[in-house]
Amino acid sequence: MAGKAAAPGTAVLLVTANVGSLFDDPENLQKNWLREFYQVVHTHRPHFLALHCQEFGGKNYEASMSHVDKFVRELLSGDAMKEYNRARVYLDENYESQEHFTALGSFYFLHESLKNISQFDFKAKKYKKVTGKEIYSDTLESTPMLEKEKFPQDYFPECKWSRKGFIRTRWCLADCAFDLVNIHLFHDASNLVAWETSPSVYSGIRHKALGYVLDRIIDQRFEKASYFVFGDFNFRLDSKSVVETLCTKATMQTVRAADTNEVVKLIFRESDNDRKVMLQLEKKLFDYFNQEVFRDDNGTALLEFDKELSVFKDRLYELDISFPPSYPYSEDSSQGRQYMNTRCPAWCDRVLMSPSAKELILRSESEEKVVTYDHIGPSVCMGDHKPVFLAFRMAPGAGKRCQRHEGTPGETSLQHEEPRAPTAASTDPPERHC
Repeated sequence: MAGKAAAPGTAVLLVTANVGSLFDDPENLQKNWLREFYQVVHTHRPHFLALHCQEFGGKNYEASMSHVDKFVRELLSGDAMKEYNRARVYLDENYESQEHFTALGSFYFLHESLKNISQFDFKAKKYKKVTGKEIYSDTLESTPMLEKEKFPQDYFPECKWSRKGFIRTRWCLADCAFDLVNIHLFHDASNLVAWETSPSVYSGIRHKALGYVLDRIIDQRFEKASYFVFGDFNFRLDSKSVVETLCTKATMQTVRAADTNEVVKLIFRESDNDRKVMLQLEKKLFDYFNQEVFRDDNGTALLEFDKELSVFKDRLYELDISFPPSYPYSEDSSQGRQYMNTRCPAWCDRVLMSPSAKELILRSESEEKVVTYDHIGPSVCMGDHKPVFLAFRMAPGAGKRCQRHEGTPGETSLQHEEPRAPTAASTDPPERHC
């Protein structure tokens, strides 16, 4: 930034990352993941940084607790984050509660130059100034600074151990109120079932859950605010249309189980060319012979099959996608660009926003790439999901003004400087609330 005038507005970086793989293989994956994440932070130098994680702790949360603590400690006190002298971390660690556990982790970092930022207390219904570094975990249900819900079991009855849900926080920045929602929606349980109809039955389940969240955050309990919803939406391509397009000239062979006559595999072979197998489809197998179609030109040819967001076109906005599908990448630490053959690659990880939130994003003709929507670690193994981020400048005076908040009587204006070179980190350890 040196040598030119600073861009106007407040720099904001929103990141979503399904991090389950990092705790299943922490030795090989966490170091690379953090390095790539820090590089994006260094490039965009945000005043306000939000990191929304899903599947935090991995599949076996209890066994991964030591890796969880190390990961959190590194983010809060590592050299790369020295300039961020205030933080709020909300970790759902209550893994013994099937009724409430979501495995979500929401991290918020405030640059030392950012003044007069506050967070909303949903119980007291007023804003409170943010100071120090604090970690909230275990039973987040009693924390007034957020709202957390796990989706009802009947939303996805075939998955007994579902952790899907959302965490919502509200902030006042640049004299503007906005919600940040960390969300994890339901996956496709079977490729064969997803292939049967267009749109798939799983798409309908995700629509129901996302509609519930959107209704919840604009209900009458609190004053309405702009909102950003970012997380693992598990949006999938329209499977039936994708398969029909990829295998236009193929013939399909159906393989059934001998005992139940249930379809267990579909094999698509080229009509000529020695009947070469193009695609094999099973419950958890999507083995297409040419992965390059998902990577060429960032998978642009497949975007026409990315249809799930269209149902919410009047309620949610997204910048144009110019990065390849974010899932499912190989978890082999030596394979940074390879997809697994378990699912059809799709843009599961997204940063979405309300129409009013779109107006908060400052676009400047004099500044190149003031707004960036991209993925992290394109050539590095980041686990089975590539993190996705949105970097932008929040326009001064944009959006809905915050209510007067506690700790700054009569003062709601924002003051900040551009992030500088790293300074000495605070010696105060983060306060942990369990």
